[in-house]
Amino acid sequence: MDDDAPTGTDNVITEFETYEQFLDSQITPLDLFYLEDEELARQLVELGYRGSGEVLKREEFEARKQQAEASRLAQRNKTKQLAHQGKDIKDPFLKALANREESNRSGKMTSIVFIRDKNSRGQEVSGYIDYAHRLKTEDFEQYFSGKKRLLPKPSDLSFYNWETQTSTSNPTPNYQVIAENASGLLFKNKRDRKILNVDPNLHLGTTQRGWFSTPPSTFK
Repeated sequence: MDDDAPTGTDNVITEFETYEQFLDSQITPLDLFYLEDEELARQLVELGYRGSGEVLKREEFEARKQQAEASRLAQRNKTKQLAHQGKDIKDPFLKALANREESNRSGKMTSIVFIRDKNSRGQEVSGYIDYAHRLKTEDFEQYFSGKKRLLPKPSDLSFYNWETQTSTSNPTPNYQVIAENASGLLFKNKRDRKILNVDPNLHLGTTQRGWFSTPPSTFK
């Protein structure tokens, strides 16, 4: 049995805002016809003489209501804060990362980032990064705070070091790499099975950085 499954009482707490609403839900039109007093009908429900639902005293209802609210707030506070929140971001590229962070974390969208830059050794590197996967495996606060630059890695979807001629490609939880293809490098979204062509002549011209984003059920 699932320990997290809500009990009948928990359903009552979430369904009714006030104790009076809870009592009224168990009062029938026939009860009011014979009693001719709404307050008396509520008292009879509270005492267990009327109504088919669970008997719940006002004090217990209020206590459970407070407990449910405290649990809700605690759960909200446990939710991971977005890495870009609270950061004064000026760089357009980092702003683009920030704008897509929530949707990539939540699975509403998956994005591939193309980067061509230089590593710490001054070597020119380029590659395609699965942004959603990187968000789950790295602390992006270091990037949004400007302490570190986002660069391709040999473990990314695609990596190429122009000086050493080192080239790698790897599948991720979101994309499959199709390297041997007449159209060039392709990526297949594992959820909607659609093919993403990242030919820079089709999408980016001569820019050094770019985005290719696919929501779960659509392609653009």
